[in-house]
Amino acid sequence: MLQYAEQLLKDYFGYDSFRMVQKQVIENVLNGSDTLCVMPTGGGKSLCYQIPALALDGLTIVVSPLISLMKDQVDMLRSNGIPADFINSSLTFQEVNEVMNHVYSQRTKLLYIAPERLENDSFCQDLKQLKVSLIAIDEAHCISQWGHDFRPSYRSIQKIFSLWPHKPTVIALTATATPNVREDICHLLQIDSESVFISGFNRENLSFKVLVGENKDQYIKKYISNNPQEAGIIYAATRKSVESIHAMLLQKGITAAKYHGGMFEEDRNYEQNRFLNDEAQVMVATNAFGMGINKTNVRFVLHYQMPRNIESYYQEAGRAGRDGVESECILLYSSSDEQTHRFLIDQSQDPTRIPIELQKLQQMIDYCHTENCLQSYMVNYFGEQEIQDCGKCGNCADERPKQDVTEDAQKVLSCVVRMGQNYGKTLTSQVLAGARNKKVEAFQHLTTYGILKHLSAKAVANFIDFLISERLLLVKAGQYPTIYVSPEGKEVLLGKRRVLRRTIVEKAVVVNQNDPLFEQLRIKRKQISELEGVPPFVVFSDKTLRDMCEKMPKNEEEFLEVSGVGQNKLERYGEQFITIIKEFV
Repeated sequence: MLQYAEQLLKDYFGYDSFRMVQKQVIENVLNGSDTLCVMPTGGGKSLCYQIPALALDGLTIVVSPLISLMKDQVDMLRSNGIPADFINSSLTFQEVNEVMNHVYSQRTKLLYIAPERLENDSFCQDLKQLKVSLIAIDEAHCISQWGHDFRPSYRSIQKIFSLWPHKPTVIALTATATPNVREDICHLLQIDSESVFISGFNRENLSFKVLVGENKDQYIKKYISNNPQEAGIIYAATRKSVESIHAMLLQKGITAAKYHGGMFEEDRNYEQNRFLNDEAQVMVATNAFGMGINKTNVRFVLHYQMPRNIESYYQEAGRAGRDGVESECILLYSSSDEQTHRFLIDQSQDPTRIPIELQKLQQMIDYCHTENCLQSYMVNYFGEQEIQDCGKCGNCADERPKQDVTEDAQKVLSCVVRMGQNYGKTLTSQVLAGARNKKVEAFQHLTTYGILKHLSAKAVANFIDFLISERLLLVKAGQYPTIYVSPEGKEVLLGKRRVLRRTIVEKAVVVNQNDPLFEQLRIKRKQISELEGVPPFVVFSDKTLRDMCEKMPKNEEEFLEVSGVGQNKLERYGEQFITIIKEFV
């Protein structure tokens, strides 16, 4: 059966072999075992259910959270000659009936549906009449209350398992699942621990950076000017920020699209399609954009503000480099980001989630202040064994020697102790900096008052954040979080441990050079995509175009050797691209 699956991979998708975890997942599913697949964005999760869908008799139902995700997936499958359909709120009643007729007549192998559709009893009765061999649950972290994006509608998935005399095989897939979330998914879907496959959270083609204290607008304009041919996403926390950044880029002459929840759906779709079709170089958006967007040639993701948690950041940053090509993820941090998120969390409609969200926020803040490897930090967060330093993130690439700041650390830790370990970062930093206001008056008698007065209160607060990221100080979560000294911090106080810290991280902008042949192939891809009414990456990904440049295929046999080229795409596009390559030579 696995050999047949590999043949399907080559025939329909143009790849010679599965990645290791893909192979294990697909084999497990084909053996009829319910499976959890945790794989980072760009890791090839979709193939883990699409190949079994082709190999098995009957229909595969894919539960997917967003309309854009469904459309992209269906476009990609149809482009590869695979019959697929979707049902969601964007379709009329008549269009839904047409799709169901395809399903009844077995002209559809994969049917994408929204989880809310499963709350419709009439629809479930329709499903009951079908031969369903596989149920794929995409973005499966949405089913867990411990997940960063819990959605109650996902709980409806469980009730459909009893529709058929023999329950279809189930595969749950997600890119962001901590150990708690994985355990919850397995419990809810009754998946054995032996059927959990984790491919690794390390994205080797991505380089991560955190920049503190930047002039954000100037940095963005300079960065995009230095990367004029590359597509990218800029994430901002508020609609107002999106509008401001978008206007700034347009004024600079940069083709930019925008996307946020305050826009009409028609306008959002228009802007999204401009970006997908390479008509806009940059998408400026809130976190409302991107889930399920399968644009493979995003070369950079910039965050104008810090996201609320690591899961969100990993998912949003992971939209860069889905084709495996080197890409950058840069977070522009300022201390005000923390206050914005604390306010939004406090306004949460579900007070039971506030402690969880505050803990996740603190872990995100720690990421912004750690001087250790950023890739390693994220991998460790998701419960994977810690990797070696990546060697290319902003911290690993910083070659400046570290300075001994043990004495300043002892002063901070001592002040926290003398204040009773019952106060927050802001007040503590004001006491250390010798501020003069009513809140600080009660602490002016302390020997640590003003002991760091050569620094501003803001600089001291940043230093405290660094000590928290080093686990020398810990945070007691709550509406008014307080800081206290950890066991490791006590070792510093007693002189048993040194503390080393770098100065402000260097600012660097990478200029990407493009191959002239690559540009010609990209132009041809754009022309084809406009004729067919699909985004360019549906025709070929950047990775496939770059492989063409490297292999320079001169005939059909050689063109089939290009990564991402299957028989269907050879027949549809091979002659046009081979002609360009021959002319270039």
